[in-house]
Amino acid sequence: MHRLRKVILSFSTRSFLLGLSFFAASLTPSLIPRGATEQGILGGVVIAIGYLLGQTLSLIWQAADLPRLQGRVGKTFDLLLALGVVALTGWILVYSLEWQNELRQKMSMVPVEGRHLIQLSGLTTLTFLILYGLGALIAALFHWVRGRFYRVMPPRRANVLGVLTVAAILFVVTRDGIFDRVVASLDQSYETAQELFDVAPPLPHLDFQSGSTTSLIDWAAMGQPGRDFVLSGPDAKAISAFTGKPAQEPLRVYVGRANGETPRERAELALAELIRVNAFEREVLIVTSPTGTGWMDPGSHDPVEYMHGGDIATVSVQYSYLQSPLALILETRTGLDQATALLEVVHEYWSGLPKDSRPRLYAHGLSLGAWSSMYATNLFRLLDDPINGAFWAGPPFPSRFWQSIQIARNTDSPWVLPEIGRGTLVRYANHVHDASEAPRPWGGMRIAFLQYSSDPIVFYDPRSLWRAPPWMNDPPAEDVSRHLVFIPIVTQFQLALDMALSFGAPPGHGHAYYARDYISPWAEVTAPKGWTRQDTQRLRAHCDLGVELGCRNK
Repeated sequence: MHRLRKVILSFSTRSFLLGLSFFAASLTPSLIPRGATEQGILGGVVIAIGYLLGQTLSLIWQAADLPRLQGRVGKTFDLLLALGVVALTGWILVYSLEWQNELRQKMSMVPVEGRHLIQLSGLTTLTFLILYGLGALIAALFHWVRGRFYRVMPPRRANVLGVLTVAAILFVVTRDGIFDRVVASLDQSYETAQELFDVAPPLPHLDFQSGSTTSLIDWAAMGQPGRDFVLSGPDAKAISAFTGKPAQEPLRVYVGRANGETPRERAELALAELIRVNAFEREVLIVTSPTGTGWMDPGSHDPVEYMHGGDIATVSVQYSYLQSPLALILETRTGLDQATALLEVVHEYWSGLPKDSRPRLYAHGLSLGAWSSMYATNLFRLLDDPINGAFWAGPPFPSRFWQSIQIARNTDSPWVLPEIGRGTLVRYANHVHDASEAPRPWGGMRIAFLQYSSDPIVFYDPRSLWRAPPWMNDPPAEDVSRHLVFIPIVTQFQLALDMALSFGAPPGHGHAYYARDYISPWAEVTAPKGWTRQDTQRLRAHCDLGVELGCRNK
């Protein structure tokens, strides 16, 4: 009880009010609508950060021996400050419901009601209390360690060594505890992927399918994402039913990570399989980099096979078993190396074929796959015999390739939907713009980006800790709240939370890329013979009907 009383008495009202102001700021809208759980946890975290910042500033103030408000003046100041912050927080809390519902309406989501605020407030309080308790334990540890040092050294030296000792203890505990558990869970994900090899479905019965009895690729080692990709998608019959014309069977080549020891070995296996199934005799060849798990979005690949009457081949190589956020952190280099090896091997063979009889070659990727594909698409290396184009969806913000193109935009165009020159080389699309309009026609190479204006995976900016991201300086896009404002520190945490929530956003928003939005950019980039805007609308309607038609949404 004595220790509990000491913790309560040491509570700083001024630091808490600073944290409460952070909480009020965190209630302002960001890119993705937040439920009570997400907003409550975010609120508790930012209160704790504000409290810690307040305590840090207080220590600096005391160390500098600066004057402090005390007595009646200090109490009056504290009272007025508390009334002001509490009133502001209450006002923002009430209006946050309206802000959230405005954003939900833009994304066709069900509005939240008053109980949302009750749940939010409860979770915020609980989260802060947990973090405050952890902070109190760390402070108690520091006082204990410092007390031991006091016995053998001067106070100032004991304070410094106490901080360093506690920091070292926390590092060891989190590294050997939390980090090791994360790594262990990743190891389990690898083991799970390996177990899938033992329960693989029967081999494909068609010779042109990867993993069949005549294939060079081991079906069991291909992994579940690859098997799903090979076995799914529209067949010639479905394509012919849609187009009203004879169609070919689309070719899908997929190499799993376990199919080869190195990126180069897996890439050469993919090339050998492409040659085996006569993929270089098709009209179009797409080299795709998958997401972290090896997943291939059917909403992207199914439509383009309809467009070309099945006269198309797609090849991809898996580089990870991890979910994309984890692969981004732990296996970024692996993805970049694999995408580069695959495109190099395929391009080298393709460039040696007669230009009038080889397929048109395109690069493609979604999310982390877009990043690795962009990295692999070295335009300088391809200048002697360039590919025909590329289409990248949801490009992650760290990509230097994407950043360099964004920076080159026409200054009067918005950051979320740039215009590059006169649109002869690069065009952008989102859920309301389809990349079909530009001042001038396409040139020899065509590059398209599909990026939703509400996608934080694309528009997160690490520098938002202290300055507004470039897109916040433009008028808000169609699915972005008009109430969104930049607040130092808080905006950083809002966008970080948005990234975690963006995968569950409604189709067409956040990082949930939608089959119908792939169609027009694919048509612009690959220019199917005889394809019209009416065909694009028909295919959109066809894809909207459902999974059974072989043109599935994400």
